[in-house]
Amino acid sequence: MRALHIYAGPRARAHLQAHGLQPAHVGVIPAAAGGPKGLILGPLDRFIFGDWLPQSSQNVALVGASIGAWRMATACLNQPVAAFERLERDYIHQHYELPEGQKRVSAQQVSDQFGQNLQAFYGGRIAEVLSHPRYRLHIMTSHGQRLLHREHPWWTPVGYVAAFLSNLVQRRALGAWLERVVFSAQGAALPFGAGDYQTLQCALVEGNFMDALQASCSIPFVLKAVHDIAGAPRGAYWDGGITDYHLHLNYPEAAQAQAPIVLYPHFQKAVVPGWLDKSLKQRHGATDKLSTMVLLAPNPAWVQTLPNGKLPDRTDFARYGNDLASRVAAWTGATRAARQMADEFADWLERPDMAQVLPI
Repeated sequence: MRALHIYAGPRARAHLQAHGLQPAHVGVIPAAAGGPKGLILGPLDRFIFGDWLPQSSQNVALVGASIGAWRMATACLNQPVAAFERLERDYIHQHYELPEGQKRVSAQQVSDQFGQNLQAFYGGRIAEVLSHPRYRLHIMTSHGQRLLHREHPWWTPVGYVAAFLSNLVQRRALGAWLERVVFSAQGAALPFGAGDYQTLQCALVEGNFMDALQASCSIPFVLKAVHDIAGAPRGAYWDGGITDYHLHLNYPEAAQAQAPIVLYPHFQKAVVPGWLDKSLKQRHGATDKLSTMVLLAPNPAWVQTLPNGKLPDRTDFARYGNDLASRVAAWTGATRAARQMADEFADWLERPDMAQVLPI
């Protein structure tokens, strides 16, 4: 059974038919929020950033939200293959011990431990990320407005109910409660058109890197918001996936003629706009914004062969509880199996077969 499905938008498909896919064709690589699901992309990350993309010389925009931001920041480190291996190992082995007498781990405990993990991972190496000679990192965050401007035990839940209801009416209405704030390295322009949603761009520098990255990963009510990030408007910042879950962005508007392809390793075919759109199936379809995209995703039938018949996800923390060894075994089994996806992509690049390319 094939593990990898390859999808392409109309313009990307025409490009593949005429030119195939070369490293020099890639101008943007997005990386979605999705927690442990992103683990399935580890072998693809190591192949793309360790073996394939270094064969070219153009600048590439790396756009990430939540775990996707962590993955793309890791791609900017020296020796990215070793860095991705460590990311996979550290993420799989993370464990939040339930204190005696508590029914759940507090958001403060998770935030404190996660911040320590980021410091251990990137401490002393932030300059590597921000000064990469080719990669321009863009970290997505969600900046609270109105009742969400500051985290509060009463007003924050009310604010998120209001945000949910506003989003039901129209995605743009969510902007009244949560603003998209993008932290970009090296003064890079946004690699997508931002007219779809309330957007602010800020400089990503050493002084705000850790806060911006932690904010991008701060799931509401699971982690605490990050407040008052240096160089950005004051207020609370949460997970970038709330506003941009799978980065369904207007890439063609900012496409570079020399590197026209958006290469998207993803854990599913659907590119869902925002986290609050997960249940709104009518917003899961492809649009013209994805016309230049080549999307790599696991075959759903192959996913059923993985441990528990699914991708790793956050429900596994509850499924396994304090049984760390069993969760590590399941997630490690999934990531090892995912090497097949990277192998199949490498084979396709050597012998492109358009019959294997499906429409997004």
